[in-house]
Amino acid sequence: MATPGIGKRLAALDWPAMARSIDTVGYARSGPLLTAAECTGLIRLYDDEPRFRRTIEMARHAFGEGQYRYFSRPLPALVERLRRGLYPHLAPIANAMMAALGRPYRYPDRLSAFLAHCHDQGQTRPTPLLLRYEVGGFNCLHRDLYGEVAFPLQATLCLSRLGADYRGGAFLLAEQRPRMQSRAEAIDLEQGEMIVFPTAERPVRGRRGVYAAGMRHGVSRLYQGRRHALGIIFHDAA
Repeated sequence: MATPGIGKRLAALDWPAMARSIDTVGYARSGPLLTAAECTGLIRLYDDEPRFRRTIEMARHAFGEGQYRYFSRPLPALVERLRRGLYPHLAPIANAMMAALGRPYRYPDRLSAFLAHCHDQGQTRPTPLLLRYEVGGFNCLHRDLYGEVAFPLQATLCLSRLGADYRGGAFLLAEQRPRMQSRAEAIDLEQGEMIVFPTAERPVRGRRGVYAAGMRHGVSRLYQGRRHALGIIFHDAA
């Protein structure tokens, strides 16, 4: 039986449950989404330099140890379909987050309309990226903000096989709570699995109502092998 297209696979996810998970614990996992062949195909793109507009050596900027590359346009077909297919499912969740925080802005239904707003603000460079970590590699806790306009959710897809291609390298998510100690999660992702998480903050219900909890993400140290991941960010960069 043929594997359904990525749009059908995205539509088949339990989005109400994904929304509840983001609301309650700060992230949602898809389970297997990409096939092993799709993951391998994306990994192979990493060494095709003309595909990318910029390469970042993390150590040079004190970001961690590893490397990542931002795709240039046109995006690879699978990356483009993922970005455009994910956005309509995430826009209602993003708008619910804004409403809970008392923010007036509402995100449009289509990615093209949101990107037009980014471009009007001078943010025109694509932001989807591939990341590579070798033994000893890690990514410091950070936020992927590239200008005044930012979509409040983003996604990471693990392309390598945990336990076979690499060990260590857990996805990290830290929540900074006002007047409280931070809360952290370390999440082991399987090959082809997607995690959706807040870009910079999320609404959290406290004793005195809803407050904005700051969010940062990263990757723990790799102990063995090589780990590749795909990052899907919806706002473009200045």
